Amino acid sequence: MENKSKAKELKDDFWKSKKLLVTTGKIADDIQGDSSESKGPTLKPSVTDLREWDMKLLKRYTPFYAPFCDMCCLCTYGKCDLTGGKKGACGIDIEAQQARIVLLACCIGSAAHGGHARHLLEYLIAEKGEDFPIDMGTNIDIEAPIMRVVIGKKPRNLGDLKEALDYLEEQMVHLLSACHTGQEGKSIDFESKALHAGLMDDLGKEIGDLAQIAALSMPKGEDAPLVELGLGTINQEKPVILCIGHNVAPGASIIDYLEDHGLDDDVEVCGICCAAIDITRYKPGAKVIGPLSKQLKFIRSGVADVVVVDEQCVRTDVLEEARKNKAAVIATTDKICLGLPDLTGVNTDKIVKKLVNDEIEGALILDPDKVGEVSTRVARQIAEERKSLKKLPDLQEIQEMAKECTECGWCVRVCPNNQPMMEAVTGAAEGDFSKFIELYKYDVCYTCGRCEQECEVNLPLISMLTKVGEHYVKDEKFNIRAGRGPVQDVEIRRVGAPIVLGDIPGVIAFVGCSNYPEGGEDVAKMAEEFLERNYIVVTSGCGAMSVGEYRDGDGKTLYEKYSGDFDAKGLVNVGSCVSNAHIPGACIKIANIFAKKPLEGNFEEIADYILNRVGACGVAWGAYSQKAAAIATGVNRWGIPVVVGPHGTKYRRLFLGRADKPENWKINDLRTGEVVQGEPAPEHLLYAAENREEATVMIAKLCIRQTDTPKGRQIKLNHYLDLHKKYFGILPEDVYKFVRNEKDIPITYKKEVINILEEVGWEPRALPQEPSLMKFREEKASDKGDSK
Repeated sequence: MENKSKAKELKDDFWKSKKLLVTTGKIADDIQGDSSESKGPTLKPSVTDLREWDMKLLKRYTPFYAPFCDMCCLCTYGKCDLTGGKKGACGIDIEAQQARIVLLACCIGSAAHGGHARHLLEYLIAEKGEDFPIDMGTNIDIEAPIMRVVIGKKPRNLGDLKEALDYLEEQMVHLLSACHTGQEGKSIDFESKALHAGLMDDLGKEIGDLAQIAALSMPKGEDAPLVELGLGTINQEKPVILCIGHNVAPGASIIDYLEDHGLDDDVEVCGICCAAIDITRYKPGAKVIGPLSKQLKFIRSGVADVVVVDEQCVRTDVLEEARKNKAAVIATTDKICLGLPDLTGVNTDKIVKKLVNDEIEGALILDPDKVGEVSTRVARQIAEERKSLKKLPDLQEIQEMAKECTECGWCVRVCPNNQPMMEAVTGAAEGDFSKFIELYKYDVCYTCGRCEQECEVNLPLISMLTKVGEHYVKDEKFNIRAGRGPVQDVEIRRVGAPIVLGDIPGVIAFVGCSNYPEGGEDVAKMAEEFLERNYIVVTSGCGAMSVGEYRDGDGKTLYEKYSGDFDAKGLVNVGSCVSNAHIPGACIKIANIFAKKPLEGNFEEIADYILNRVGACGVAWGAYSQKAAAIATGVNRWGIPVVVGPHGTKYRRLFLGRADKPENWKINDLRTGEVVQGEPAPEHLLYAAENREEATVMIAKLCIRQTDTPKGRQIKLNHYLDLHKKYFGILPEDVYKFVRNEKDIPITYKKEVINILEEVGWEPRALPQEPSLMKFREEKASDKGDSK
């Protein structure tokens, strides 16, 4: 808000003035922003400002609904049966209801990242001040590509991020309100709103990661060091503090306290889920236990003396499980309070005394600095008496427990992945623990605990699995490259042209959770497949950790074998969940740096460019959370396709293209001014694959783009054909749809492909010069005239 005052007279040796008007307020926009670029039409887009773009996507990629539930129970009119064309009492049909649940999931996921960013930003501003600069180093000029496109400003300090966060929170209120009974009624507009929630998720993640990179001196796009991963990295003779969640502030404060008091070598600090990745970005000496699928196993192991939880993806029974082996629990955010007493304002000595003497189950401490001191002191004091809890039981004990199994089979029936738990137990009863080991490795069993709940003789199946697994893999050590953050502008200048032209066949991003159908090894094998084929492979979050737990035939992890450069055959770990923002961010940078597309307020042109030219594909093979739904939907709006695992169908909706309908693939050639026949590239925006083999083939296919050069198309088709033949034994029947002329045909498969072309009566077609879903300039002008 501006303040104005008048000075009657102002005199100086150099000049004089009368009735001078003095105005104070915000610095002019052209100073805060980037005055070298003109502003586009959609600065701070509202819920409906990008609706027209959404409708173009949704027309080509029609939502396909797979109702996980065909009832609606959201209001007191219900339950309403929506099957067979029936409507709910409010008038909603089953498609709109599924789309509403999708929007609700995306709102929850986006709110989780936005709330995380708000917590983190306020904490860092309190510690560093609003004027603390956002300095991403000399190799990054476009430090916040998503914020630049959406908000239209270049953030120069932590305080500048608040405006973007305020905008995000405003949009989330409107989006969530649309889920109320008697609001939106059409599935297509629920989907448009879900895409907007996904965009807000992208913005929130970028704000959060940008703030912590700048303020906590995390890697700024440079090649980060390798850090230790796995249970074998933990020295169990030392006190152990376990951090679970996503907010780095408590873990960073623990590390700071240890350093300040010379205790670095006396206490082990480790993490599970994204908290693990971010504490190692802060200090590489911290240890990574693994993805969230390790959570119950590690807590049950008794290794952790103190369990510190912050937010997101924490088991809601963490207090109950930790107390079974007398570990102390500290909750650190308002998102997870666990019914614990709020001791934030209590003297530190008193808190430590209460926890050490077991007077309280745990404590809620909302001051990260106090968490650092309390957790360290408590761990050091209780570690000695807890040593007996860290010892592994004799396998004979587990064998005797296994003999109680009645072979009822309920453990297998309730398993989400139908894993052979009963076979593992009956084998253990005979002294054969091999099946238990198979379930333990690569988190084939991700320890949801359903089997325990159904066991009619109350066998502690997860504890048995944990203890058997530890006997055989307790010394295993892996490594993971610490999260490096954004892709540098200099890297984009090097790879932008090869990606757009197809010489680099694609950028594959393995992200998301560890709800894998057959364990994390599948993710690593997919990554290895594409690395060997000269794709750029990006990882983040739990996916990054799963990749790190795999060794090739030479005994090397993929992070040891491949460089961390954003280039062909590079394996790039960008970081935690919030670091996922750097993946669409890299695509945005390609549009800006390579194609000179303006950023500020120019969403549609940027997204249109990415959809038609940038061969990128996301893979959320183990997606389980609402955050994963928001992440996928967000990148979909930028025109980036995503492949999910079989559990991804439980999100209720896919975005599938119809390659059999040529009219759906007509595009505008902005250079010639003509409407031309395009091709199904990419064919889908959100696709669920049943297994690793199907996913691998589809990923290669979804990297094909309209603007591939003949050489680039040859490279991409060669991978698609080769993978299809490798996993399915034949060439794909639809190859003719991706051959524009004979120059596109890979030499290796030329004879077979020509035979297919002749069988279907294929004819060559012209390559579009500048393919686009956007309107021609004259159409836009006509629309403006009509609106007047």
